[in-house]
Amino acid sequence: MKISHRLRNREETLSLIGLGYVGMPIAVEFAKHGVRVIGFDLNRDKIKAYQSGKDLTGEVGDEAIRKTTVEFTDNEADLKRAKFHIVAVPTPIHPDHTPDLRPIEGASRILGRNLTAGSIVVFESTVYPGVTEEICVPVLERESGLTCGVDFKIGYSPERINPGDQVHRLSTITKIVSGMDEESLEEIAEVYEIVVEAGVHRAESILVAEAAKVIENSQRDINIAFMNELSIIFHKMGIDTQAVLEAAKTKWNFLGFSPGLVGGHCIGVDPYYLTYKAEMIGYHSQIILAGRRINDDMGKYVAEQTVKQLIAADKTIKNARVGCLGITFKEDCPDIRNSKVEDILSELREYGIAPIICDPVADSQETKRIYGMELVTMEELKDLDVLLIAVAHKEFREIPLDRIEAMFKDCSNDRKIIIDVKGIKDRKKLEGLGYRYFSL
Repeated sequence: MKISHRLRNREETLSLIGLGYVGMPIAVEFAKHGVRVIGFDLNRDKIKAYQSGKDLTGEVGDEAIRKTTVEFTDNEADLKRAKFHIVAVPTPIHPDHTPDLRPIEGASRILGRNLTAGSIVVFESTVYPGVTEEICVPVLERESGLTCGVDFKIGYSPERINPGDQVHRLSTITKIVSGMDEESLEEIAEVYEIVVEAGVHRAESILVAEAAKVIENSQRDINIAFMNELSIIFHKMGIDTQAVLEAAKTKWNFLGFSPGLVGGHCIGVDPYYLTYKAEMIGYHSQIILAGRRINDDMGKYVAEQTVKQLIAADKTIKNARVGCLGITFKEDCPDIRNSKVEDILSELREYGIAPIICDPVADSQETKRIYGMELVTMEELKDLDVLLIAVAHKEFREIPLDRIEAMFKDCSNDRKIIIDVKGIKDRKKLEGLGYRYFSL
């Protein structure tokens, strides 16, 4: 009997290694379909939170966590009871933009120590082509004493979950699957078909599946970089970028991208995995790295425009009061990792400005731990020279004008500055009232 059938019949167990924004929803979804699931993570505090019914990611909600049958554990020995393993750990980059494979190597070591014969291991972490077979497999074999292809099989199925997106979920997005041979490909495909209503795409090899994932975010990164470059050009020309895009979008084949900060652990990271591999085989990327340079510099650009607005408003730059709305890497998502808002704030500090940050979506303790920042409530944003709307949270989009007015110092509107990174407020209305307004 195939492993998919044994999982459906609860005769075998599936494990999920890495319970973050990707891994935890996958574990919960399989459990929802009657599969016995072991959810493993090294972070004891995270496990305790899940066990107490709290969803730290906001991806499925506290009620779903309370009701799920997932067995949350930080005891690696529990992995021995599973025969189908999914590895969904982060794949970050080092400060020099080279891949940091320590999390996926560490997960492979842990799994290898607890791998049993007859198992299938599927990696979901975004990597450059070759990592699964050239780096992860040797670790699994060394730690387990088993032989890949004989004692266990491997595959790769790139994650496509979009954190904070309640529409495009695991079940509604076509899943790419791959295996080391035809038998493992079919086994893996049938397991994912348990939860993926949109169906699966069987890639012809693990290398193809790895490459498909890494170019998805690279393509998006390049398109956003183009929008960011247009924003810089149009600002110099005195043209509203948003107005230009609205006009251009009336053509049926115009791609609807917008300028903005590119952070998080996907779009701002994955292109470097591809260019790293390209360098290994003797090719220096031009378009991909050019896009990365533009996007990596946008935080500094926004900070410079903020300072220019202060000068134009005849405000003292040093110790100017700047209130920042948002620190997460994207709207309506609590994930603050690799947030490019920090690039803006760091650059402002270079000018002697100590920004005040408010973000009701972000976790205050995690923000303090990662960035050393104390978050304030919106009511504490008072006597501002600049209101920096850095993230387009729903709560920020709905802030009424009188509430914005109350945040500023008592002065004429032409000395009040609004830096609206994503352009979520009405430019014409604000400028009509005399506010100084800047948006990408």
